[in-house]
Amino acid sequence: MSIFKVHETYQELKRYGQIVRVLVRYGFGDLLQRMKVNHAARQRVLTIKTQALKNLTTPERLRLAFEELGPAFIKFGQVLSSRPDVLSAEFVKELSKLQDHVPPFPFSDAKALIESQFGCPLTEVFDDFEEEPLAAASLAQVHRARTKTGDEVAVKVQRPGIGSIIETDIRILRDLASLCQRHWPESRHYEPVQIVDEFAGMIRRELDYIKEARNIQRFGEFFADDEAIYIPRAYRELTAPTVLTMEYIHGIKVSELEQLQATGLNRKTIAINGANFILKEVFEFHFFHADPHPGNIFVLENNVIAPVDFGMIGTLDEEIVRQLGIALTAIVKKDVDTLLNVLLNIGLAPEPINRRVFRTELADFLERYHELPLGQLIIKAIIEDLMVLVRRHGLRFPQEMVMMARALVMYQGVGTMLYPEFNIIEHARPYVQKLMMRRLDPARQLKEISKLIRGTASFFKELPTDLREILEKLKKDELGIRFEHRGLDRLTSELDRSSNRLSFAVIIAAIIIGSSLVFQTGAGPKLFGYPCLGLVGLLAASILGLWLLVGILRSGRL
Repeated sequence: MSIFKVHETYQELKRYGQIVRVLVRYGFGDLLQRMKVNHAARQRVLTIKTQALKNLTTPERLRLAFEELGPAFIKFGQVLSSRPDVLSAEFVKELSKLQDHVPPFPFSDAKALIESQFGCPLTEVFDDFEEEPLAAASLAQVHRARTKTGDEVAVKVQRPGIGSIIETDIRILRDLASLCQRHWPESRHYEPVQIVDEFAGMIRRELDYIKEARNIQRFGEFFADDEAIYIPRAYRELTAPTVLTMEYIHGIKVSELEQLQATGLNRKTIAINGANFILKEVFEFHFFHADPHPGNIFVLENNVIAPVDFGMIGTLDEEIVRQLGIALTAIVKKDVDTLLNVLLNIGLAPEPINRRVFRTELADFLERYHELPLGQLIIKAIIEDLMVLVRRHGLRFPQEMVMMARALVMYQGVGTMLYPEFNIIEHARPYVQKLMMRRLDPARQLKEISKLIRGTASFFKELPTDLREILEKLKKDELGIRFEHRGLDRLTSELDRSSNRLSFAVIIAAIIIGSSLVFQTGAGPKLFGYPCLGLVGLLAASILGLWLLVGILRSGRL
């Protein structure tokens, strides 16, 4: 094993211990115990500091723990806050408050990183570069600079070493998720390992600034002819994996309401322009800005919207868009059965669900919102109610759909802040109608029928070969059936532990009996008149017996 691998393993173990201590301090020791995580270290601190947090709710303690654990856990918490199909509303609301309060890193580090990425001095890359950052976060910080051609730019510089820190935490998160899935049967329904894998892919994309520059360029092409939207330019020649250079935006943050009012901008028009930006992304381009919070939206002259920070992007494939169109049509027509089938098609259900009960509750959901006028429909309430229903029946939606719902809800909040009467559903109506009409387009119908025919033909073409392989395996007695047990891991573990303790006790009893026989015969050398071999045996049996007793007492089961 190389010295680098040894160092990496040591750092990971050290970080693992730190994570366990923080989680225990915030009152999650019982959960770790159930997951069989670092039992000895946990017992030492299990009751030391949890009393100070007893007045906080579980979601509050989880948020504080994630904030203390740093960037990867903060981002993971933010991702979980966008999963109302997995977590309850209380957890979603609390984790959405996660913030990364970190000081900026030294300019010397930023300078060294830029020079290493471009292979030349900073003065050869930029004509001017401000040492004081405009903003700092856990993953990166932003500096204002000027290019050699005189353009004013914003340069996002990744925090040195953050990539390796994130990768270490991802490995530990995946390990914890695996333990959770193995030892906590109720968690398997939510597939924690897959959630961590989805998060890993998301944060790795966010750390790839070349990919973010491509995202900016793609958005620029989409909105090139839209006068109400301005996409800043990405300088591909001044961008590297950990350095992103983009056009500096001289605008006002959408959250600075007084300044917007003072400059004569129209807040209602801004809200509508922003809604059109989000809705076009989702329903026309199927490629959307997944983090449209107020800090990422600027306003320019003439109420033009200028979004920034394109690291977190969502993509909807054609099948999801097709199913979305069917679902919206079913909602409009109050067609419970079609909506039920769509939700079951796009939702992941590890176990069979009770269709009858699900249908009844879905019908009640449609009845609750169907007769209301558009002005009274609040997208946040609709999505929250639907997610409660979905979570209760064990469905879990694809990440892209949840990100889309989160983006729409987030912008509803931005629009309401700008204009209290704003309702994104009213502005979504033409986009929804257009999406529904696409389903009736003859050319599209012909394309879907052609695809179905090709798939059916391929199935029947491959069927003889598949049947032949099955028959050959059957003849050779190579066809087997694999059985997979569920819910027996804990029982197996307890039986294994019990058998080990029983074997240990038998060994101790044998040592005691043997030592007693030595005492009776008086064989061998003596110490204070007692056989040495017998004394050693009884001493060893006493130590082993005490060890066994302590182990039983610490497990809480006599």
